Order: sequence, then structure tokens, then C-alpha cells
Amino acid sequence: MARHDIDFSEILDVSRLKADCRAITADSDRPQLELRAALLPVLRRASVEGREKARALLAKDGSGLACARRISWLQDQIIAVLYETIVAGIQLEGKDIAIAAVGGYGRDTLAPGSDIDLLFLLPEKNTDPMRKAVEFLLYVLWDLGFKVGHATRTVEECIRLSKTDFTIRTAILESRYICGKAQLVKDLESRFDKEIVADTGPEFIAAKLAERDTRHQKAGDTRYLVEPNVKEGKGGLRDLHTLFWIAKYYYRVRETTELVKLNVLSKEEARSFEKADDFLWAVRCHMHFLTNKAEERLSFDIQREIAESLGYNSRPGLSAVERFMKHYFLVSKNVGDLTRILCAALEEQQAKAAPGLTRRVISRFTKRLHKIPGTLDFVEDRGRITLADPDVFKRDPINIIRFFHLSDINGLELHPDALKRMTRSLALIDNDVRENEEANRLFLSMLTSRRDPGLMLRRMNEAGVLGRFIPEFGKVVAMMQFNMYHHYTVDEHLIRSVETLAELDQGKAADIHPLSNALMPNIEERTALYVAVLIHDIAKGRQEDHSIAGARIARKLCPRLGLNAKQTELVVWLIEEHLIMSMTAQTRDLHDRKTITDFAEKVQSMDRLKLLLVLTVCDIRAVGPGVWNGWKGQLLRTLYYETELLLSGGFSEVSRKERAKVAEEALYAALENFSQKERRVYSKLHYQPYLLSVSVDDQVRHAKFIRDADKAGQALATMVRTDSFHAITEITVLAPDHPRLLSIIAGACAAAGANIADAQIFTTSDGRALDSILVNREFPVDEDELRRGGTISRMIEDVLSGKKRLPEVIATRAKSRKRNKTFVLPPSVTISNTLSNKFTVIEVECLDRTGLLAEVTAVLADLSLDIHSAHITTFGEKVIDTFYVTDLLGHKVTNEHRQGNITARLKAVMAEQEDELRTGMPAGMIAPAPSPEQVTPRKSRAGV
Repeated sequence: MARHDIDFSEILDVSRLKADCRAITADSDRPQLELRAALLPVLRRASVEGREKARALLAKDGSGLACARRISWLQDQIIAVLYETIVAGIQLEGKDIAIAAVGGYGRDTLAPGSDIDLLFLLPEKNTDPMRKAVEFLLYVLWDLGFKVGHATRTVEECIRLSKTDFTIRTAILESRYICGKAQLVKDLESRFDKEIVADTGPEFIAAKLAERDTRHQKAGDTRYLVEPNVKEGKGGLRDLHTLFWIAKYYYRVRETTELVKLNVLSKEEARSFEKADDFLWAVRCHMHFLTNKAEERLSFDIQREIAESLGYNSRPGLSAVERFMKHYFLVSKNVGDLTRILCAALEEQQAKAAPGLTRRVISRFTKRLHKIPGTLDFVEDRGRITLADPDVFKRDPINIIRFFHLSDINGLELHPDALKRMTRSLALIDNDVRENEEANRLFLSMLTSRRDPGLMLRRMNEAGVLGRFIPEFGKVVAMMQFNMYHHYTVDEHLIRSVETLAELDQGKAADIHPLSNALMPNIEERTALYVAVLIHDIAKGRQEDHSIAGARIARKLCPRLGLNAKQTELVVWLIEEHLIMSMTAQTRDLHDRKTITDFAEKVQSMDRLKLLLVLTVCDIRAVGPGVWNGWKGQLLRTLYYETELLLSGGFSEVSRKERAKVAEEALYAALENFSQKERRVYSKLHYQPYLLSVSVDDQVRHAKFIRDADKAGQALATMVRTDSFHAITEITVLAPDHPRLLSIIAGACAAAGANIADAQIFTTSDGRALDSILVNREFPVDEDELRRGGTISRMIEDVLSGKKRLPEVIATRAKSRKRNKTFVLPPSVTISNTLSNKFTVIEVECLDRTGLLAEVTAVLADLSLDIHSAHITTFGEKVIDTFYVTDLLGHKVTNEHRQGNITARLKAVMAEQEDELRTGMPAGMIAPAPSPEQVTPRKSRAGV
């Protein structure tokens, strides 16, 4: 959309602005500072009102480019009127200088909060008064609140600096005259074209593409981050700008439409360029208007409002914001397609021009074709696979799949010219190609390749081939999930899952995943595993459960890919149950036998167990940076080993009482440095749950800890241990037992900024509590993490001893927290008596917030429930907390009326709707620790 296509009359009355400024400068004897101060409100009003009108027009017509051009035009008028005022009204010596817009502003586009980049051109013989005029104008712009990037140079200086500095060269490439002495800008453009641009196209292109690659790496090197950077991210506005810089520099064009006449882009591709530009500008302008600043990251907290502003509506399976973000990522992908097409055209053009280029350029751009063994349709060009003739895909559409297969087995890069032709040939991938036996065989060969299957899948996806070949996959291309847990779009997540599997398959992940890494060489159904990993989330975005829908898709797709009936059923089962191992490991008590027997009944065989473990690891690892940690790995390994025992017939049939007696004898024997009396005392200190669920090494460590506390006469003591591999820090608390102890400890951890991952809760036979709190690790260095653990321990001790009041320390931390209004998640409470033989299992699900665990456990204590174990799992903004409880007599909670009361109380506190807890404190607070004489010991509790 060019400037002449837009009506600017609604934005600003230029005549009125000029008249107002002339009236202010009529008295030329006024000091310059006074004149500057008097001009500010007039210019500010023009700027604010003009931007508001641009915002209203954006809401009306939806055109981002029109909005950016309106704001650019508005800025031009303010600068031009200010310049005229300086020269004619204030009579500063500025008539011989020129003002040009550069950078994005030079392209005649400006976002509401963007910097204003200006070039002040001076004549060769310039004076201090000229620089004073520039200074006056800049001070006014700064006083108006604009962020101004500026340079003051002569034409000669611009040319000299452009020869060595590509940033300056790019800025001048986009220079645009605003006001002043126009001849200076014309001279600069003429000399720049002759002395800088001529014969330096390859040099400039190489620099810009290298700059782009560096920028992509900094931004995460993927266009599928769910909170993308609209300006600098991959597939964002800066990539479009880079394309235009290259085209303008090499082809000497002013508009992208001119590239159609040069046969660089087709009409459809040129329209795609303009539509992408317009859409990205609309998003960026809305972001700036909404945040009132130059916000470039499309974060969760503004995505919903922008989707609404752009007119998106919800559809079955996809919310309005998810539909908006899917459109965003598809546009971003189109930018990648345009990049490949333009690069191919440039390479072809420069190859034709080779005789006039330097030897270095000839070696880079002249084709050197070599035959690829086994094919006449493809050739190698300097390590890249390309087409032997333009009709290769049209002659045989299966060649589209062969192209990638040959690239894989020969280790070749993809030639941009071939990719350009492929992008234009996607319609050839029809049902005949999809059902073709050879095409599916070649695809399966790439998917299960021992080289780099993730790379080939990503290349196929970037080219648009993967979504055409597997239409169900095409439906999740560019699909985001509106939550803080998933960092990537669904298609990117699936490809990253395959990359993780390939890493395990190649034995490269022994340090992170020792068990999965050890299992991979012995997995027989490797092909089924790769297929399951690729398509486990393929049914996301539908109304029904994606696991069930995905299994149905797998039942149709697997035979097409060449899998036999047994393999197909295995893939179907893996997809239908792909979440069960993760959820069981993270939200259930793995030392409760019912947990293991229920899980084993679902799995049924060791082969399935191995495959499910590997799939689960790949799924979690591919969610995003920081989601996987060693603690999750340990939970999965524990579940695997416990289930393996049961499935292999090794699960002990000996009674709990007998096993506890054996464990007590083992502890007695392990206390080698204890006296006989101490051995008897400390080996008989624990109940069955402790003896059966805590390792002997940890039992010995706890015995030494308790003995040291007893010798020191400490009723309250803490111990810290950090574990870098499991990414967890353990804080063990020895204290007088009472029902609200876990709630107080949780509150103290929240006050210290620690996120609890799990809690091992035990009572000793002499009425003390021995609780181990597992918090997520924060620092990579053990010394730093131990210091942090010490800080958390001191907070727990201070609160339990009464030195600090928990409501006050919680309130101090809560002041800085803002209620998360971005996500909506109704609180959910599930109470089950079938998940454990001994305990009632209460599962709560809601939005996470500081102090939530403390509040929930306080409510459970108020309801006279004894917590035997707690499991805390966070999925981005969502938390799932699971508590294994009994009443104070050690029985399950079976009364329906009581269950309803528990549900109502928990939902109230999770929704922060309870005005006060029973202590009379506001929601978000919990009761202070009782003094030792107030304590009523809890009944013996089981452990995690």
C-alpha cells in the first residue's frame, strides 16, 4: 500500500498546525528556551490526537501498513512544520540543511512507539549556527517524548562511512527526503547508487543474510515460539525488511510490485509479501497502542486483546486467540517461503552475471553440477541437491519426496532454486501421491533414519511438504496452545520430539536420560516408536480428547505408511495412553502399591513400558527450555522400576509388616557408628510407611541428623541437601508434630521464593515430625544452591519458632505479585477413594500463585484431614496438587456430605473468593505457627 493510496486528511490539519506555530514565533525577540516551551503543547497535541485518529482508523479498516504510513506521515508533518518554524519563525540558520528519514521511518512506515531515525545532511561548508538549528529541532523532539536516533553528516561523510559500515549503508539505502534542501538528498542518492551500490550486490547480500542468521540465533532460531518477537524474530518484520533491502539494493527497485516485472516473484508471491507486511504491521501497531510503549514481544498477556481487536472468533476446538496465533505463524512461514524464493532468484541472476563479477563471486554463484548416484532427476551443486531440469516435479510428483530422501542419504543441503520450484508445486501432492507405496516407504525411511530425521522433517515442514503429504499434520502446522507450558507450536513440538528420540537412538543422552538411553538399543519396535513420537499430538485443536482422536488417526495412517497390524496397534495404544506415565509419575504416590498396580494394568507388558517411557521423555523434553529436569526423570525412573518389578513377577508378596521388620533390621545393621543403645533407639523410631519407602542410605542420614539434634537439645532443626542431577534441593525439617505443620512450612517456602515439587511427610514414634520438602533448584552451582537452601531453612525455622509471623512475610512477597488475568482456569477438585487402598486422594487443579500450597494445606488441616503425602506439579500457569489424606482416625473420607464440604472449601480458597480463613485473616494468609505447648500431635502419617 503506497502513500498515495491513503487519505491523510483525518490525521492532522497541517494548515492549522503551521498557523499555531507561526503565532507563537511572531515575537522573534523571545528567548529560544521560551519559544521551545511554547511550541511543545501545540506539537504534542498534534502528535497525540493524530496517533489516536490513526488508532481509530486501524480499528476501522484493519490495515497495519496504512496505520504505519499514517503515523509516518504525521511525523513528517510535525518535523516539517518544526523545521519551517526554526528557519522562518525563529530564523535559525537551517535553510541549507536537509532532513531525511532513515531506517524503518525511511521506508515510510512507523509504529506508534518506534524510534524516529533522522539523518541531518549539511553542506560541505557548514557552520555552527547550522548545527545549532539541528540541536534546537532535536531538543524539541526529545521534549515531546520521542526516541530519536540521529546522525549529522555531510554527503561526503555518508559515502565514506557507507563503504565500511553496513548498518550505515542500510540506513542510507532507505533514506527518504522530509524537508529542507532537497538537492542534498538527491546528491546523496545519486552518489550512493554510483559509488556504493554498483557492483557490490553479492557483498551486501552476504552481510545482510549473515546478520539475519545471527539475529535468528539470538531469538531462539525458530519462528514457532508461542510468544514471538514480531519485529526481530524469525519470520517477523525484520526478515521482510531484509528481503526488501536485498531486492532494493540488487535490483534497484522501490516497491515489491516491481519484482513481478523482473520475474523474481510471481503476482501471487508479491501479494503474499504485501499481505504478510500488512498483517505484521497491524499486529505491531496494536501491540504498541495496547502497551503504550515499543513492545515487540507478542506475549500471552496481550495476545487475547489483539485477537479481539483483529476480529478473530472462537471455533470448535480453537479459541479466538489460538486462531489468531495460528494465522500469525502461517504468515511467519510465508515469510520463510519468500526468503527462499528471493534467494533462488538472486543466485540465478548472479550466476548469469558471472563474467562481470570477481573470481570470489564466480566461485560462489556459478553452478557446478555433479550427478547424484541412482537418479537422473537430481544433481549436486556445490554440496546442494537441485533439479536436473525445471519439470522434475511436474513429470513425477513422487520426486518431491525423493528430493528429501536423496538429500538425507547423501548428506546434501537444499538448493534454494529447487525449494522455490517445490513451493510452487505443492498442489501436485494429491491423494495419489499420499497413497503411493514408494512415497510412503521413502518417508518412513527418512523418519527412522539414523542420521538426522528431525532435520529432514523440519525441512519438509518449512517447504510445506509435510503438511500436504500428511494432511492431519497440516492441521497442526502453526497451531499454538494458549498456555505458559508449551513453548512451541504443535508441529514444532512434534519435530523436536523426534529430534530427542534420535538423540536417544544415537546414544547421545546418557548423562540426561540414563535409563531411556540404555533401553533404546534393545527396543524391537523402533519404527512404531518413531511414528508414535511424530504423531502423538496430531489431533490437538479438536473438540474431543486429542489422545483418543489421535489414536483414530493413527489407525488409518500407519497402514498407509507401511506398518503391519501389530505395529499399528502398538502406535494406536501409545498415542491413546501417551500422557498416562507422565501424569502418574508427577501426580501420584509412587510408593503406594495401588498406584503401581493400576499403572501396570494399563501397560500390561514390558515392551509397552519401555516404549511408553521413551515417548514420555521425548514429549516432555520437546515442550520447551527448562521444562525437563532431573527430578521428573527420577520420578519416571521410579515408576518404571516399580512397574517392571510387578510385570516381571518380582513384586514382593511378603506382607507389609514382615517387610517393615526386615527394613528395621537393615537400618539397625547400617548404623555402624552408633552405640548399641542408639542403634535400638533410632532403628525403632519409625513406622512402616517410612521404613518401606525411604532408602537405607537416607534412613542412616536422617538418624545422624536426629541424633545430632537430640544431643544439641534442639526441638526444631533443619538439614539441606542439594542434588544437581535431579535439579532438586531437599530440606528436611525435624519439629514438634502438629496438624498445620505442612501448611506453615509451605508458607515459609513461598515467602522465601521456593517452589515445592514434593513433600515426604513422616511422624516418628516419639511424636515428632520428620518432613522432607523437595524444592526446585534455582542455581546451577552447588555452593550457590546450598546458600539458597540455607536461606529457605532459616525462614522455616524463624516461622516455626515464632521469630517471624507468617502472615507478614507472605504479605510482603504477595505485594509484588499480580493476579494472573491472562489465563482463565476454573478451579477443579477431584476426590477419589479408588486410587489408593489406604488413602483418599484429593486432586486440585487451578491457576498457580504465590502461597497457594500453604492456603490449600491450611484448609485441609482446618477440615481435620491428615496429609500423608503431597505431590505438586506445575504446568506453566496451571498447578495440579495431589494429597493422600485420611481423617484423624486414619480412615478414608467416604461420607458424601463431607466430601462436598471439602470440595467447596478448596474451590473457594483456590478462587481467592474466601474472605477470611478460620483464623480471621484475609485470603492469601495462613495461621501463625502454634507454640510447642499448643501442639496436638498428628496421627502417624505415611510418606510419599
